[in-house]
Amino acid sequence: PTPQGGGIAVVGATTIVAVGAFLFAPDLLNDLLRLTAIFASIIALAVVGATDDIRPLEALPRLLLQAAAAAAVIATLPVDLRIIPVLPWWFERACVLIGFLWFVNLVNFMDGIDWMTVAEIVPLTAGLSLFGLMGALPRDATVVAVALCGAIIGFAPFNRPVARLFLGDVGSLPIGLLLSWLLVLLAGGGHLAAALLLPLYYLADATITLLRRFVNGEPVMQAHRSHFYQRAMDGGFNVYQIVSRVFAVNIVLVGLAALTLLNASLSFQIIGLAGGGALVGALLWNFNRACR
Repeated sequence: PTPQGGGIAVVGATTIVAVGAFLFAPDLLNDLLRLTAIFASIIALAVVGATDDIRPLEALPRLLLQAAAAAAVIATLPVDLRIIPVLPWWFERACVLIGFLWFVNLVNFMDGIDWMTVAEIVPLTAGLSLFGLMGALPRDATVVAVALCGAIIGFAPFNRPVARLFLGDVGSLPIGLLLSWLLVLLAGGGHLAAALLLPLYYLADATITLLRRFVNGEPVMQAHRSHFYQRAMDGGFNVYQIVSRVFAVNIVLVGLAALTLLNASLSFQIIGLAGGGALVGALLWNFNRACR
């Protein structure tokens, strides 16, 4: 089995389900046009990922192609969507582009063991689906979240350790782009704390690891085994012990994110983020300690 098989299956299932749901709904032309542009970008990025899986691309052209796909998706965002209104519009959009690029690659970096992506993406997209039903996401984004959740659940049996299918770049990069779009829509709807809490484990593990490698003078763009979950495996944890912990933490993060939606006060947002940060920090410490 190849990485391309798993990635194409997930991207295809998500696209078919999401677009199919809209074909049977009335008066949704604008949503369909937006989804068409988004999925064209997703498919283009999947092609880039498939090419990179077969014959690795140089870092710069790969990054430029990812940036083009991310910029196309960002162009579909409502013009009046703001995450931090005090920032100039152009500066915020530039930060969103950088955030998209980081998250697209972050999902790829973290897809290093069987079921890791399942343990992360299923709770995250289930939370996004729930929040969409609560009115925190647009209708089309909610359908995409549900479709992506279903696609990953369908992919899970084939990626169960020892995996028969892998996502590879062709699967992980488009998933990262879709999630970036969904999380920005959530943050732009006034739910920044929830948008940070949902992917907090991935954000913390990947960002701390890359910063640590940069400070130590290690190449950040080369393959490595420095992520916390990889260190835990090197320290004696098995795959099930790692992914079950990640899954459990993500379930709690979804609950904390839901509470920040129900109570929009600033103090409650801070408490939720602090609680999520402490929980993720404890998991990273647990993983890191195993390698000592």
